[in-house]
Amino acid sequence: MKHVTVPFFISHQGCPHTCVFCDQRTISGANGTLPTAEQICDRIATWRSTAGGRPLEVAFFGGTFTALPEEIQAKLLAPLQPFLESGTLDSVRISTRPDHIDADRVVWLSERGVRTIELGVQSMDDTVLAASGRGHSAAESINAIRCIKRQGVRVGAQLMPGLPGDTPVSSLASLDQVIAAGADFIRIYPTVVLRGTELARRYAAGDFIPLSLDRGVSLCTQLLQRAMQSGIPVIRIGLQADQGLNEESVLAGCWHPALGQLVRSQLYADLLNRYVPPGQRVAVYCHPARLSDVVGMKRSALHSQSQRGVQMQVVPDATLEKEELKVEIEDSCVIYSIIKDSNYSIHEV
Repeated sequence: MKHVTVPFFISHQGCPHTCVFCDQRTISGANGTLPTAEQICDRIATWRSTAGGRPLEVAFFGGTFTALPEEIQAKLLAPLQPFLESGTLDSVRISTRPDHIDADRVVWLSERGVRTIELGVQSMDDTVLAASGRGHSAAESINAIRCIKRQGVRVGAQLMPGLPGDTPVSSLASLDQVIAAGADFIRIYPTVVLRGTELARRYAAGDFIPLSLDRGVSLCTQLLQRAMQSGIPVIRIGLQADQGLNEESVLAGCWHPALGQLVRSQLYADLLNRYVPPGQRVAVYCHPARLSDVVGMKRSALHSQSQRGVQMQVVPDATLEKEELKVEIEDSCVIYSIIKDSNYSIHEV
């Protein structure tokens, strides 16, 4: 049964650096203060009342949890212990940097209910990391992933394609390296230019050219397909839309409130474009959970196929896997899979 995540944003708390892209208070809509024990308990009770019996997981997002003083970490985790002991709370998730984790810290966290640690890896290219002001190396990311895995804790890697100096090839190489190191899941956050950041200054000066939405979607489809082929879940694509992210705060870059759907829709559209010739009448069957992705936002995929002269009917079929499409053209019926499709290769974006 899927967890219900009870989020707490500790924006920029503990962070030893201010990266060129970073404005976590804008991203989270939070003011960066730490929640009190009372606030933690009240929020858990509120979310429990609407969870419908599903297990709860508390998540501390933003900041660098393990760079906080140990007494502060303990203070944040202490109110959770009665909920963990009673079974009200199933687990805890934290976010941190690769250079602020070691085996002793992972054991300490695990003893207090932390079952998932997300690492802000961003890139596995040292040149990109240096240009972004990250203050850690790719080797430290690999060591951190392996360290967490050895202690039996799930580890996720956050990647940011489109940083200064990044290319589609280096983005895909970063993905491959965190998968090889043992990451259990991935988040993909294409770089956006936020007002008030160093990246905004570089953008205004003409020293940084961000990914456009179209180029970012194209790159993310390649990353998503590569991850799917490796069997690694991508649990989110794109920063979450909230009051902090809007046309005023986002100056440029690959941002859309439903970026994940745009990327998934593009994957299916690419598959159909490769295997459905123009001018055909076709019935396309997909898993019900992927119906909106295949149809496209505001029926965009249907309109796109219509421009190719393709008359496409989309039909839900629960017997199919989520990554499969069954295509009927006249007397022909073929099942295509995003995972098994070897024709989806690196291309310039």
